[in-house]
Amino acid sequence: MSTLGPRPRPGILEISPYIGGKAEAEGGRPAVKLSANESPIGPSPKAMAAYRDEAERLHRYPDGGCTALRAAIGRRFNLEPERIVCGAGSDELIGLLVKAYAGPGEEVLHTAHGFLMYRLAALAAGAHPVAAPERDLKADVDALLARVTSRTRMVFLANPNNPTGSYLTGEELRRLHAGLPADVLLVIDAAYAELVSAADYESGLALAREQPNVVTTRTFSKLFGLAALRVGWLYGPPAIVDVINRVRGPFNVSRPAQAAAVAALEDLEHQAAAKAHNDRWLPWLRDRILDLGLVVHPSVGNFLLVDFPPEPGRDARAAEVFLEGHGLIPRNMAAYGLPHALRISVGLEADNRRLVEVLRAFLHGPAHAGAL
Repeated sequence: MSTLGPRPRPGILEISPYIGGKAEAEGGRPAVKLSANESPIGPSPKAMAAYRDEAERLHRYPDGGCTALRAAIGRRFNLEPERIVCGAGSDELIGLLVKAYAGPGEEVLHTAHGFLMYRLAALAAGAHPVAAPERDLKADVDALLARVTSRTRMVFLANPNNPTGSYLTGEELRRLHAGLPADVLLVIDAAYAELVSAADYESGLALAREQPNVVTTRTFSKLFGLAALRVGWLYGPPAIVDVINRVRGPFNVSRPAQAAAVAALEDLEHQAAAKAHNDRWLPWLRDRILDLGLVVHPSVGNFLLVDFPPEPGRDARAAEVFLEGHGLIPRNMAAYGLPHALRISVGLEADNRRLVEVLRAFLHGPAHAGAL
C-alpha cells in the first residue's frame, strides 16, 4: 500500500504563506505597530457602537447579499449596488477573481513589487504568476503590455501600490487598459484610494463602469479603520459580478462587520479626520526622514518606503532590529524584493516623533537624538 498521502494541486507548495506586519516586539514586549498600514486614529465611534449592537444577534446568520452594506457603498460613492460584491476583505475578492478567471496553464500578470497576494492567489489557482519590471518603483505600462501573451487572463494593478506608494495617473490607467486584449481582465486594487489627494489620480471606478473587462477592489481596512473585521468590496460589470457571486461563500461577511461598515460609511466626520491626519503627518515624516539622509520614496498612501545604506550595521535589517528594540515595529520588505528597505506606516503624533528620534539615534548615535 502506498505511503503517499493526497497531493495538493500544482502551485500550492510553491506558496510561502503570507505573513502580515508584526504586532509585537520580541518576547511579546509592547510596541508601536507601524508595520501594517492601519488607521492610526482607529475606527469610527459610530462603527464601534454598531458592532456592539450586534452582540445579541450573533446566533443569526448574516445577510448573504450584504444588501444594506452594498446600498451604503452605493450612496457613498455614487455606484449601482447591484454591481457591487462584498467580501472578507479585498484579499478574498482577489482570490475569488483568480479562481474564477485563471487556472492551470494560464498567466496572471502583476508588477514586480506589487501586493504579494496577487502571486499567491495565482499559485493557489494553479495559474502562473508573471511579474513585469517597474520603472523607479512605479508600474510601467509598456513593460506590463509587453508581457501580455495568449495565456494572460488577468492583470493586477495596485493603484496606489503597496509597498512603494507610487501610482498611475488616470491617463496611464486608460492607456494600460486600451493595450489589453478584450478577454484579459484588468483588476485595479485601490485599497488606498480614499487617502489620495493627487488631482490626476483615478481609482478605477469610472473605468469599471464603462468597460466589460475591468473591476476595482476596495477595502474598509485603511481609511475606515476596520482591518480586524475583514470587509472589502468589488465594483465591476454585471457579468463579472454575477460570476463572483456564484463562487463566493454564501455568508462571507459577518453581521457585526456589515453593521460596522455601514456605520463607518455614514460617519463622514471621522473619515475627514482620518484623511486630515494622514495629510499632515505623511509629508512631515517624509521630510524629517529625508533630513536624516535616507532615501524616502514618494508615497500617496499612509506609509513610506525608506531605503537604508548597504553597510553592515546601518542596513535595513539593522535598522529594523534597532527600531524594534526601542518599541517601534516597521515592515521588512525582503519578501517584496526590496531587502534594502523598510515600509513604515504613519502613526499617531507621538509615534511619528519618536520614530524620527530613534532613527536619528540609529544613524548618528544617541548624542544626536532626544531622550530615548
